Amino acid sequence: MQMTELIGKKRDGGKLNAAEIDYMIQGYTAGSIPDYQMSAMCMAILLRGMDEEETLNLTLSMVNSGDTLDLSAIKGLKADKHSTGGVGDKTSLVLCPMVAACGVKIAKMSGRGLGHTGGTIDKLESFPGFSTEVSDEQFFKNVNELGIAIIGQTAELVPADKKIYALRDVTATVPSIPLMASSIMSKKLAAGADVIVLDVKCGDGAFMKTEDEARVLAETMTKIGKGAGRKCAAVITDMDQPLGWAIGNALEVKEAISVLRGESGGDLLELCIALGSCMLTVGGFAPDNEAAAGMLREAIASGKALEKLADMIEGQGGSRCDVYDTSRLPAAPVVKELLAESDGYVSAIAAESVGLVSMQLGGGRVTKESSIDLSVGVVLKKKVGEFVKRGESLAQIHAASDEAAEKAAKTLMECFEFSAEPVVRPRFIKDIVM
Repeated sequence: MQMTELIGKKRDGGKLNAAEIDYMIQGYTAGSIPDYQMSAMCMAILLRGMDEEETLNLTLSMVNSGDTLDLSAIKGLKADKHSTGGVGDKTSLVLCPMVAACGVKIAKMSGRGLGHTGGTIDKLESFPGFSTEVSDEQFFKNVNELGIAIIGQTAELVPADKKIYALRDVTATVPSIPLMASSIMSKKLAAGADVIVLDVKCGDGAFMKTEDEARVLAETMTKIGKGAGRKCAAVITDMDQPLGWAIGNALEVKEAISVLRGESGGDLLELCIALGSCMLTVGGFAPDNEAAAGMLREAIASGKALEKLADMIEGQGGSRCDVYDTSRLPAAPVVKELLAESDGYVSAIAAESVGLVSMQLGGGRVTKESSIDLSVGVVLKKKVGEFVKRGESLAQIHAASDEAAEKAAKTLMECFEFSAEPVVRPRFIKDIVM
């Protein structure tokens, strides 16, 4: 078997069988297949595509390129979620404690962020002392006893994806649905959960710009999950404006806690109810989405969801007091109000641009080596469809200095668009793929 033959076969629209895909993936991981040949294959896949069987085999071969996490030591049903990214995405901080309070075990591996704001791990490190680097034994113990743990990804899981993803990034092959789906799902399958729920975003602040693109990705990933014997569902959601109100690490943690306290809701709560309902129904914990939603709302109303977050923080080295008193979390020294210059309805908020403002303040990474200021970011005061009066606050800028706040204000104002006429808010939950 030769890699040149496989490249030619895919270039000409042929179908790769399981053995050919495995030869390619394992060879590239081991270093016997060079970057230039894998680059050519990625471009051939981008142009010619892969069918369902090929995409599943590609994903499974990537899973088998490294270690997998055996969760059999954890009793009960284990669930995981993945988001395709976005601005202000603090979903895991709300969803995971809610679902854990309903009896589902959350054994989750998450990553750090590169770009707009930090990833889930960065956000959680807003809690002083909290550690995501725990042993497997401690991880299993926490999930068994507390029902929830979120740890960092290990280097041994899916090494093929790390190599191929880096290659795709510099060869203009990132938009390939089969490559994208296999990248995401290989990590989720290797992490060992029984139930996988996917939050697939579309719009200005998402990688998938249209609902149709997002639906294809969602359907592809759910088919991979089911083909690998997992229970899987996806929710397609709007990302034409930031999710929730806060963009920035500690700010997003504070917002997540306010939702778990029952003090705020909006699109963030709506999303977590939708994702959590999928977890509970496909996992057999609820007969339908309505019953599942009732369980999740009760978890908030009873205080059990917030308690689960406190349990997790304490179980991984932090203080549960920080969950109940968010004034103990990082706070920026400068807070500047962005004031509306005229009356009108907010007609659009450029989500990606708002994320870049947070990154420029220090809330995200330009490179993997960049350090993050956990305290900085943006808190929106108005969202699409809301009326604002001249002089009323559109957003708060949390910055390390007056100079940084002034600079951010000029850019942030350009992220808002206004209308003299009322504006219909976009539908947030676009579809659910089961």
